[in-house]
Amino acid sequence: MATTTPPPDAPATDAATTSRPATPGALFLSQVGPLLAVAAVVALALSTLSGAATFARLGLPDPGPLTVYALPVVRAVSQTAAAVTIGFLLLAGFFTPPATSGWLSADGYRAVRVASWGAATWSAASLLMIPLSAADAYGRPVSQMLDVRVLAAAIPGIEATGSWTLTALLALAALAVTRVVLGWGAAVLGLVVALAGLLPLALTGHSAGGSDHDVATNSLLAHVIAAAVWIGGLVAVVTHLVAGGRHPGVAVRRFSAVALVCWVVLAISGVVNAFVRISPGDLVTSTYGVLVLVKAVALVALGAFGVWHRQRGIPAVQEGRPGALVRFAGLEVLLMAATVGVAVALGRTPPPAVPEPVPTRLEALVGYAVDQPLTLTGLITQSRFDLAFGTLALVLAGLYVAGVRRLRDRGDAWPVGRTLSWLAGCLALLVATSSGIGRYAPVMFSVHMGQHMVLNMLVPILLVLGGPVTLLLRALPPAGAGAPPGPREWVLAAVHSPIARVLTQPLVALALFVGSFYVLYFSGLFDVALEQHWAHLAMNAHFLLVGAIFFWPIVGIDPSPRPLPPIGRLGLLFVAIPLHAFFGIAVMSSDEVIGSGFYQQLELPWVDRLADQTTGGGLAWATGEVPMLIVLIALLVQWSRADERSARRDDRRADRDGDRDLVAYNAMLHSLATTGRPAAATERPASEGDEADAPRAADDLQERRT
Repeated sequence: MATTTPPPDAPATDAATTSRPATPGALFLSQVGPLLAVAAVVALALSTLSGAATFARLGLPDPGPLTVYALPVVRAVSQTAAAVTIGFLLLAGFFTPPATSGWLSADGYRAVRVASWGAATWSAASLLMIPLSAADAYGRPVSQMLDVRVLAAAIPGIEATGSWTLTALLALAALAVTRVVLGWGAAVLGLVVALAGLLPLALTGHSAGGSDHDVATNSLLAHVIAAAVWIGGLVAVVTHLVAGGRHPGVAVRRFSAVALVCWVVLAISGVVNAFVRISPGDLVTSTYGVLVLVKAVALVALGAFGVWHRQRGIPAVQEGRPGALVRFAGLEVLLMAATVGVAVALGRTPPPAVPEPVPTRLEALVGYAVDQPLTLTGLITQSRFDLAFGTLALVLAGLYVAGVRRLRDRGDAWPVGRTLSWLAGCLALLVATSSGIGRYAPVMFSVHMGQHMVLNMLVPILLVLGGPVTLLLRALPPAGAGAPPGPREWVLAAVHSPIARVLTQPLVALALFVGSFYVLYFSGLFDVALEQHWAHLAMNAHFLLVGAIFFWPIVGIDPSPRPLPPIGRLGLLFVAIPLHAFFGIAVMSSDEVIGSGFYQQLELPWVDRLADQTTGGGLAWATGEVPMLIVLIALLVQWSRADERSARRDDRRADRDGDRDLVAYNAMLHSLATTGRPAAATERPASEGDEADAPRAADDLQERRT
């Protein structure tokens, strides 16, 4: 595997400042090796104690000792290596500043190299998990699963095997990125790819099946991501301190803020996920419950470590005494490794049988019961909180209000209309996902299409009219000259990134916004997505993001990477309107039920599927015009205000120069009337022009700020 040599003006600029030079491979073995070993040993021990009798107890065929003992070890190594990869990419992207040239600094480059070792370990372990999980599912020796033809049949047929295959591909993608990355933006891209590698396994397993699996899966998704960021971030920061990296105080302070958020997410999501699977009495009467208690105790202990870090560790590092924090954090890292082992054992242990009625086919597919016909009252009373998007709506509203309060506390004004628009968008997101709309959307096409319209058109319009980027840039303090870049600089970099410029290109934005409808519903993709909870999450996220990308350059308050002239904004809007209307008409005119295979399994006698689809097409055709009308009104208001600002600038300029342009114009008319030819223009000295242009430039700048 070839490495890439950094350019002369990149990592080499800071290399001399590293007090303890060490190769990435040596750092990986010395700092991360013990973590992998502890996680593997704990996973093996607990899996052996808690799951050795599982096959006999459940009447399942025994896959053999190699699979029984190797599977938890390899899984623990895979999950720990994933956390290490994420943590060191987090260090390179956000905990240590890049070089002034925009390339990674020596510390960042070293962190990416260590992340590449983590990604290589993650990839290898995930590839090993493919035959091991197949052997575990079929109850056969793993040697029989090494045949390519057997694996080819097992991957699409076994959920766990398919998830590990996708995880391995994403881990290999992260490895490829970390071997070639040299810039800060590429390191952030690698972090996004690595985080995506956590999703396949988080969306399968105990939480992905049975009743309430929507809540369980959403909570587990947040739990897995928070755990990986916390564990990997701590390992990366400790390694950074041991290696004598620059800006240790910045790294520790930023990690402390991230760790606090991760601890809160872990606590809440862990409680939700546990009590969806078990009852309180099972905590002491079942192996699964005991393991949950062990994880809870470990989480409390890790919280105590975090309190110590904030009170003593961070001040010690800022005073130039990182030794105490390193020694204390070493114990925390080992505890985290043991927690990973407990999590692996928990995944190998079946939850206790709950003495409840067998769930219906609908409950197994959707996750909850829908036993009443839809009514207007039911859209309000039959609510079901969406743990993913409902929480997102509340968090976005809270952060925006906090930003506005910060501006007002320091005496700065913020338009009330923008605040109302943002809060209305958050409310629309909450209603679309957590009211009766969210409950009935998976089982009725018409409600799904109404939810689609709200998420794709109404919510993005209201959010971009709130100007969140402008608020962030005004609320967040600048890093200052010579200081490491902070959140404000990260926001600016994201807005002006090449990815943002490509996505906001008018033709690309239009293709994503309109083309998504036709591809999703007329290609058979929607039929496949209906049966998977993760696909519902992906569709909702896609609707939101694509809508924001499309409407941002048109009516957004925030500056777009590709600003459009007024006529371009109006033209883009008028092209999208008929294409969107044609989609609604095509759905209404279809004689074939979209997603019929899934909907037939629900067996809802009070739903006429073809009539329901016609209603959904009508909603797509009719309700799409309302958001477009809002956009048109917003455009007219923005143009009117732009004309008013331009008129005020002209008036101020006329007041300064005594209406010189008007006087010259009247003189020309007088000369035409008296002599038949215009008066000769008098040249103005260059210095006078410069003096006249300076206030005008100042006025223009003031108007833009306003």
